[in-house]
Formats: sequence, structure tokens, C-alpha cells
Amino acid sequence: MASDRGPRRIEILMVDDDLADIEFTRDVLAEHRIANRMTVLTDGNSAWHYLRRDPPFDGAVRPDLLLLDLNLPGIDGLTLLDLVRADAELRDLKVAVLTTAPVDESILRRRGVPAHCFLLKPVDFDRLVQVVRQVDGFHLQVERPT
Repeated sequence: MASDRGPRRIEILMVDDDLADIEFTRDVLAEHRIANRMTVLTDGNSAWHYLRRDPPFDGAVRPDLLLLDLNLPGIDGLTLLDLVRADAELRDLKVAVLTTAPVDESILRRRGVPAHCFLLKPVDFDRLVQVVRQVDGFHLQVERPT
């Protein structure tokens, strides 16, 4: 939702257990001087508790965009996505599923995976910008040199 000062920065939650993909995504955001906060969790159980704001995440900021890998320890990504869609407070959360190959996306779409979009890993910055633009009234915040 936009304010009088313009659109607010989106909060991103990335759930992925591949440390190389996490670092790559952080590096891409840093390279483009993106100031949006991105919280990273590496398993489905922590992600579910974070989204529900269960302890120890009771003060967590509700994300606007969930970048979700499907192959997670604990609760897997498909189950987590089903839980999100079944929860009245979370069902409208924008979800971008992270896939390892273009063929994954077509298989997942045919299976009816309830995601807003699919992003090929490692995350491509231009595609991420397109996804963020789908989140009405939000934007990536670029830090300007002073």
C-alpha cells in the first residue's frame, strides 16, 4: 500500500537451504544497492513459525513477498505453501517459487502449485524486479550514494 511519501519498501522472506543460492541472491541485491530487508530462513519449520509469528519469531515483520524453495528440510516447500494458502491471515501473501530448471516450472504449473510466479535459481535480478512489480504499491528501494 502506498503512502503519501510514495510506495513503501517490501519485506522479503527467502526460505532456501542452499547457502550458495542465498549468498548469490544477497550479492545480487547488494550489487544493485537494494535496501529492502530480506530475512532468510533455511528450513520449512522455522519459516512456518516465522510467518505465524510464533516464538521465537513473535516480533517478526510480516513479509510482502516469499521467495520459496520447494526442497527444504522439515516442512517441505509444497507443504508450507499449502499451509500458507489455508491460513486466512497468510493466503494473500505473494509467493515466488524458486526452481532449479525451466522444466520444473511447467511441471509445477500443471500440478497446480498455488504460487504467483516461479523464479529460476540462481535468482535473476531483472526477473525479481518483475515479480516485485506484481506486488501492488511496493518497490525495491535503491540506496543512492551520498
